[in-house]
This record gives sequence, structure tokens and C-alpha cells, in this order.
Amino acid sequence: MGRIGGLWRELRQDGNPLRRACDRTEAVLLACLLSALFIVVPLAAVIAGVQVYGAGLRAERAERAAWHQVPAVLLVTVPAPRYAGYETAVQARWTAPDGARRTGQVTAPPGARAGDTVMLWVDVPGQPTGMPLQPLQVTGQAIQAAAIAAAAAFAVLLCAGVLTRRALFRRRLAAWDAEWRAVGPRWTSTR
Repeated sequence: MGRIGGLWRELRQDGNPLRRACDRTEAVLLACLLSALFIVVPLAAVIAGVQVYGAGLRAERAERAAWHQVPAVLLVTVPAPRYAGYETAVQARWTAPDGARRTGQVTAPPGARAGDTVMLWVDVPGQPTGMPLQPLQVTGQAIQAAAIAAAAAFAVLLCAGVLTRRALFRRRLAAWDAEWRAVGPRWTSTR
């Protein structure tokens, strides 16, 4: 409650005669910054997430429409993997969607023998591609973009607040220094 009470005292506009104009300005700017924080950060996250999700859905649809899965016949036996869970690239032959025969490197599971068939994703010309985007990947990209946008908006607002507070603090110190130069000699002079 101590921090919230201190923040409330700083934001509150009271009739304190010792409170200067820059103090009141700082309180108003802090209130604006806090309200912007609660509005801009979620808004940036939502906008970025929606944009990336829409682009991901379009890319997923385009890939699913253009890419095809074709059987590829292995030309060599797959060597045993050096590490568990790894697939190895070996030579294989497949037929492209346009009917042309292609040969190239494909990944195959360990232990596959020459003549075995593996399924391969290819584009329109018949070149190997990866698997099309999955809905879960699109959602993950959107969440990641939303988190990055929220962090970036928070960082920008935090930097703006720190720089503004520093400028106001310097202005306040300069005003105190000017007032002390005006009042100080009367207090410190010997009578």
C-alpha cells in the first residue's frame, strides 16, 4: 500500500504552495504515461497479433494450395544415424506434379532401404519444400509477435517517461538553483 499511496500523493492535485509548476506537470505526465501504458501496450499487442495471424493464415492457405505431397523412392540405403532422432538426407527420385521426373536429396528415417518410399512435399515445379505451415505454428507466430509488440511499446513508453522525468528534474534543479541565488545571499550574509 505504501507505493500505491505514494503514487496517489504524487498524482493528486493538491493546494500545496511548495509544489511547483514542474511538479504538477510531472504528475500530469505520469498520469498520462500510466494511462497510455494501459491502453497502448495491449493495443499494440492485439494489432501485431492480428496482423501476423492474418498473414500466417494467407501463407498457410497459399502453401496448402500450391504444395503437394508425392511419393519419393529412395535410391540408396539410409546409413545409421550418429545421434538418436535425426533423419539423414539421401538421394531419391520422385515425379513432380507436372509429370516431370526429379532426383535430389530428401530426408529419410534411419534404417530405410533403397527402394523404400517416403512422402515428400514439393512445390509446383517439383522442388522439395518443407511441410506447409500448420495452424498451431500460425497461432504461435501471432502470440510471439503480440508479445514482442507489447514489450516494444512498453519499452518506448518507459524510455519516454524516464527521459521526460529526467528533463523535468533538471528543470526543477535549475529553478531551485536560481531561487537559491536570489534568496541565499540574504540568508547567509553576516549582519
